[in-house]
Amino acid sequence: MEHVANTDQAHAWNGYEGTQWARNQDRWDAVNNAFNGPLLDAAAIGAREHVLDVGCGAGSTTRLAARRAAEGRAMGLDLSAPMLERARESTRDEGPSNASFTQGDAQSHPFAPDTFDVAISRYGLMFFADPVAAFINIASALRPGGRLAFVCPAEADGNEWLQALVALRGILPFGEFGAPGSPGMFSLADPERTVRILSDAGFEASEAVRVHADGVWGRDAGDAAEFLLGSGPGRHLLEQVGSEEQRLARRTLANALRPHERGDAVLLRSSSWLVTARRPEH
Repeated sequence: MEHVANTDQAHAWNGYEGTQWARNQDRWDAVNNAFNGPLLDAAAIGAREHVLDVGCGAGSTTRLAARRAAEGRAMGLDLSAPMLERARESTRDEGPSNASFTQGDAQSHPFAPDTFDVAISRYGLMFFADPVAAFINIASALRPGGRLAFVCPAEADGNEWLQALVALRGILPFGEFGAPGSPGMFSLADPERTVRILSDAGFEASEAVRVHADGVWGRDAGDAAEFLLGSGPGRHLLEQVGSEEQRLARRTLANALRPHERGDAVLLRSSSWLVTARRPEH
């Protein structure tokens, strides 16, 4: 792989985190799939267009974009070798044939200039060490007039899965969730700051619209608790405490999730920003 600017992210997504997401592609898609429609509708992908999917993960959004660009193509870009392996495997099994995948860091990847009509991302743009540099690089890959559409988390208080984790304070050693603008998941949670970043990167007509969706986190509260605590951050926290605290954390989280059981699913509402912008024509 070429030069990577976001080395910490590359380490995480090529280690346990990436392997866990690849192994649980269907489950993570069930969490996030409700945002696909708003994202792809905002991207307004034409049948002959070329689409760049940034932070494509295991490739479900790349495949959806490729189907909309039936006479064009879609390329997914991600740091994670395990997730890209799963993306290629799923695409071989499911199609479409016009979807492809490349390993790389969107902040530093040497894109062929003026190549894509639209860039999309579902939760793949929050972890850049230098977001302005990253969006400048993404803009360079777009043709003049090319479009950008992505979904990123809004504030922690608007995401029920994060609020459920509050029940674990005092059991597991975590602090406050990231503030808007700080590195990590919530780096783009302040829409005014995000619009400024895009403007500084050369985009115009930037807009952020709040969108809500319910995700399926498990079959029941116990299953959802195991899934959350089996993610990279959850596993990291569990490893810092003893077996008794681990058992208590699982029971406590399951109890916090039980009110969200709806039949045979645990539904948790997420609040996100749907951000759109375009590269100037000239």
